[in-house]
Parts: sequence; C-alpha cells; structure tokens
Amino acid sequence: MPDGVKARTYDSPRRREQAAATRELILDAAKQLFEERGYAATSVGTVATEAGVAPRTIYLAFESKANLLRAVWHRALRGERDDVPVPDQPWYQAVLADPDPARQLELGAHNATAVKRRVGRIFAVIRGGALVDPEVAALWERIQTEFHANQGVVVESIAAKGALREGLDAATATDLLWTFNHPAVWGLLVGERGWSPERYEAWLVDATREQLLGRPPS
Repeated sequence: MPDGVKARTYDSPRRREQAAATRELILDAAKQLFEERGYAATSVGTVATEAGVAPRTIYLAFESKANLLRAVWHRALRGERDDVPVPDQPWYQAVLADPDPARQLELGAHNATAVKRRVGRIFAVIRGGALVDPEVAALWERIQTEFHANQGVVVESIAAKGALREGLDAATATDLLWTFNHPAVWGLLVGERGWSPERYEAWLVDATREQLLGRPPS
C-alpha cells in the first residue's frame, strides 16, 4: 500500500445490524445472570457462554464487567433509546411540559412505575456490586445524584407555577419526591410486601400530590 494511504475501513448496514444484534444478546444474557447470581458471582466468561460469544467480544464492546453492568442499567432505565439521557427522554419531557402540577405528578408516577418494572432487580444488583467494585460504587453514586437532580427539575417546574404546598421549600420537596420515587421503596412495597405495580402507582400519585401540593388523596 502506498505511503500516506490509509487502509479502508469496511463498514456496511448489515455489519452494523449484526453488531447491534450481538450487543443485545450480550446485554440480555448479562441482565439475566446479574439478576440471578448478583454482580460478584457473575463473570464475563459466564455471560459470554450464555450469549454464545467469545469473552473477547464482550471486552471489545464494553471493556470491563462494570461497564457491562452500566450498559445493562442504561438500557433498563432508558428503554429502547438507551443512548439518550433521562432528561432528554420524551416521557420525562412530557412531565415538564404539562401545565397542570397534579397531572405532572400523575405522569411522573406512571413513568416511575414503568421504569421500575425494568430496573427494580438490576438496581439491587448495582447496590450490591458497589460493595465489591469501585467502578460500580462510582456508578451507584452517579445514579443517586442524577436521580435526585431529575426529581429536582420536576419540583422546580411545579414551584414555578406556585403550586408547592404552603410552607414547603423546593429542596425539601425534591427530597420527598426522590424518596417516594426511589427504587428501594418499590423494592419494599412490590418486592417485599407483594403490592401490584398498579397499586404502587396509585399510592405514588396520592402520596406525591398530598405531600407536594397539599391535596388529599383522590
């Protein structure tokens, strides 16, 4: 090859589709194994075997087991558009755009329930993994920080309408909304006490409206 001429990188829609399909197989296998065995007991080799790929394929795509867990989390949290951060997701933007504070909390509760159906078990995996892996511990801290910040934006939208309960400041309201929406509460009520997702969602609507807006449960 003449000097200064770069090798042509072969690419095609079909190759990209195959790579995307392989990534989904890996993420499906990782999610299943992480949820069944926990983070520490799940190896990259085991995930590779379950997905039908070589371990090297996983390392090339994700670099580490912690990054693999992060990718599983993002897909579970964000849904099909796992490359789009939560603040840019249409379902989150719909909450901010609604002019009715009570409706905002209703939409938020609906979104929260849908998300927790996807993330409930993997959330517990990350919490456990944070105890044994510094990278997962950093992921855990980032999840908590971003989750609190996202709730804060919703509260700011409600406060701007003058709708917060009398005597309730935005910082406290954010802490309350963060607590009610926290996956740990879902784990207690749905996971431990056997509530249905529908019952959880109805409770979340009533609790957030009463505590943030001062409106009695419907």
